[in-house]
Amino acid sequence: MNYILFDGSSRGQLLPFTFTRPVADIRIGILTIREKWEKLLGTTTSTVTEDYLANKWPMVELEQNVMINASFLPTPELLIQIENLEENQAIFFEEDIVAFYTLEDQEVDFSTFIALELAGEPFQIAHTWDIFSKNGDAIAADFELLTQDRKSQPIPASNNVINSENIFIEEGASVEFATLNASAGPIYIGADSEIMEGSLVRGPFALCKHAVLKLGAKVYGPTTVGPHSKVGGEVNNVVIFGSSNKGHDGYLGNAVIGEWCNLGADTNNSNLKNNYAEVRLWDYGSEGFARTGLQFCGLMMGDHSKCGINTMFNTGTVVGVSSNIFGSGFPRNFIPSFSWGGSAGMTTYKTAKAFEVAEIVMKRRGIEFSEDDKEILEHVFEDSKKWRRD
Repeated sequence: MNYILFDGSSRGQLLPFTFTRPVADIRIGILTIREKWEKLLGTTTSTVTEDYLANKWPMVELEQNVMINASFLPTPELLIQIENLEENQAIFFEEDIVAFYTLEDQEVDFSTFIALELAGEPFQIAHTWDIFSKNGDAIAADFELLTQDRKSQPIPASNNVINSENIFIEEGASVEFATLNASAGPIYIGADSEIMEGSLVRGPFALCKHAVLKLGAKVYGPTTVGPHSKVGGEVNNVVIFGSSNKGHDGYLGNAVIGEWCNLGADTNNSNLKNNYAEVRLWDYGSEGFARTGLQFCGLMMGDHSKCGINTMFNTGTVVGVSSNIFGSGFPRNFIPSFSWGGSAGMTTYKTAKAFEVAEIVMKRRGIEFSEDDKEILEHVFEDSKKWRRD
């Protein structure tokens, strides 16, 4: 069977992260959504996404296909349903199409399909804040998936450890003179990653491959540090997708950080309003601030964005793609993509300069800033023009 992951109706609520990737490539827990599905299905997947992303993430259609809404994470019940789908059957959860069976070049008319109700409780990422607020459950599921019937590398004796059976260390990882407390959730330490001396880690926690916790880092779960990322200071319930750095002191809480981001030394975000009121976040679809139902919500930062030293982000701040923020005071709590400046005012971050920086940053990791990458960011630049004030 050929499996294809499609963006679904939640794509707009997952901006700015879906400006530069399909929904399937959002990281939550240890793995991306695509990696979860591929590991459980035992096969590769392709993607139905926005036209401007399709060159980098093309769709591969075969004679028989199952389309899966990528905002739904795999659960045991859903996996069984999907593996048993037959021709002209579709799985629904309320108004959302979860998955359906289709033949090559078939014109899909759901009024002719047999509608099946989603089995079990849904695990859906429908809003940006779901990424951090549901991260603990995602870490637990991925931990079980990745460690089942496997043996962890030994935990070095220099570490102070609580609930060692809930800690898994992959080959090549380095952990010395740290405190690892897995009593509230599992701790996963990925291949060739490093936890430096003096770090305090409370699970659920995932340190992905080649990632680093710097000296004396303080980490509260549920937190994920994606591949090739570096984290220092204090973090609490944060998801970092990958190849991003918060290398120094400063507080980051209830936040999601995309790829290729850098937070300057002593960057802090507020995650609680002074009046303890519900946090509202910028919603790209309504072009207003949406209710989250959360009392704690910090920073959402899209790919390639950076901030200077001593940057302060207010509660519920959304930063788009490829912005550069600096200066004293609090910037606005919605910063459009390709913005340059801070509380004193913003101008447009020109694409030529932004692309030059992206090429340098990615080259340091041995990754090419490709023509596909450039075309994606050019599209985001044009699409976000209406929100910038030049």
